[in-house]
Amino acid sequence: MKSITRTMNMMLAGVALPLLAGCGAQDIASPGGGDITINYPPSPTPTPTPTPTPTPTPTVTPASGCPTIADPQGLTDAGTISGPTGTWRVCSLPNQIRTNVTLPKIAGLLYQMPGRVDVGCDRGPSESAVPGTCTISSVTLNIEPGVIVYGGTGVSWLAVNRGNKINAVGTATKPIIFTSRDNVLGLNTNASSGQWGGVVLLGRAPTTDCQESGATPGTAGCSRQTEGAAAQAFFGGATPTDNSGRMSYVQIRYSGYVLGSNSELQALTLGGVGSGTQLDHLQLHNSSDDGMEAFGGVVNIKHLIVDGAEDDAIDTDTGVKANLQFVLAVQRSVGDSIIEADTDNANDGETPRQNTKIANATFLARSTAIGNSSAILIRGGADYTIANSVLVSPNFSCLRISRAQTASTTADPAIDEAGAPVFRSFQMQCGGASPFIGSNSVTAAQVQAIFEAGANNSAAYTPSLVNTFVNGATETAVPAFDVTTLGSFFTATNYIGAFKDANDTWYAGWTCNSATVSFDNASEPFRACTSLPIT
Repeated sequence: MKSITRTMNMMLAGVALPLLAGCGAQDIASPGGGDITINYPPSPTPTPTPTPTPTPTPTVTPASGCPTIADPQGLTDAGTISGPTGTWRVCSLPNQIRTNVTLPKIAGLLYQMPGRVDVGCDRGPSESAVPGTCTISSVTLNIEPGVIVYGGTGVSWLAVNRGNKINAVGTATKPIIFTSRDNVLGLNTNASSGQWGGVVLLGRAPTTDCQESGATPGTAGCSRQTEGAAAQAFFGGATPTDNSGRMSYVQIRYSGYVLGSNSELQALTLGGVGSGTQLDHLQLHNSSDDGMEAFGGVVNIKHLIVDGAEDDAIDTDTGVKANLQFVLAVQRSVGDSIIEADTDNANDGETPRQNTKIANATFLARSTAIGNSSAILIRGGADYTIANSVLVSPNFSCLRISRAQTASTTADPAIDEAGAPVFRSFQMQCGGASPFIGSNSVTAAQVQAIFEAGANNSAAYTPSLVNTFVNGATETAVPAFDVTTLGSFFTATNYIGAFKDANDTWYAGWTCNSATVSFDNASEPFRACTSLPIT
């Protein structure tokens, strides 16, 4: 009997122990008798998981109609267009703007260029030489911050003719955007380009390579036809201070439509533009040709971004006198040179001779197929200065100089010759067999000697750039050159490159982001170049 009792007790204990193991101290009552009582707590009522409030995707609704503008032709209501950002009212511009006009920013409204849109007519090289075919007074196209203008067709482009102006002044939070129809429809990718023409400013400043037989370069009798224009679009004159207006906080996207063989427009074409023209805070995104090309004139630009150009990022020609400071140029895997400079395709000796000066630039040459064989090509007797800058060109040589006049170290004011190209505090990382290439009577050794003549230059630089383009320790350690010695246009800096450090954010707010280069608020979908701002 005792044996049976012990066996039963052991069996009960074996059952109880696992149950006790699952109980806490508050679940067990032990009044002191021999009984064990297990109290199971009631199952708690589960707290329902709150349903998150979905974040709605903002959607544009179309404006009720088109605004009234001062030009009697008015705007044409072209209906609506829909894309990922919503539905927009489309207001089509007249083919020629004949009086002062302002394009207001209106929610849910886009302006369309139905083809070539002329601002005024060509008023010739001076007010005393206005062609008889131009019968309207000088006009200004004003564009308010936040306005979006798109090319309705591939051959759409904006021509600001000689003697007229554009006043496209955005802000750091409301840039003005020129773009393509496909961009509005949401069809673009990081590789999209060449979907409309571009923006062309035509001025009365001097140029060379005259179209008139026997004309003297740099005079009022010397003009040129715009590259890529199917119909006449002339520039040139004898007014270096000519004023074509102002463009500030502006994006130009997906331009460079091919009009014919070797005939494309750039994102921004500057023909004979004078120093009175104010250009700053410009982003030129995914042009199928050059990002910007300047033909003659006196060009001043600060805060320039060129990303994704499929030819050259910065192309300067036909006697231009150009000053650029704070420049970022970034290639995709396609593209030719970062810089191509010439003075006249036929005659190195024509004046005015090109003289371009660039300071505080960061050049990222990522192309895998450069036709010019180098990231920088200077030829045609052009004078050139690069100071306080960085070039990263891991796939190709960095610097090529072509033709003896370009490499000449003899300054001669009589022929507007400043001497050989000048480099100061210029750091280069180079691929290719050699950092330097010489061609057409210039040797690689000559190019190297020209480069090494400047202080704080290196062709063996190892980049330490942060977030693609911001200076790191290596760049910060390079002594800066006093760029104010290059002219009054330049702002003194104590650093090389376009961006001193993480606090140097002149790109913030007004740029668009892409896989090529991303700026601020990269997670914001409406800041993507493939999208559109909705406010």
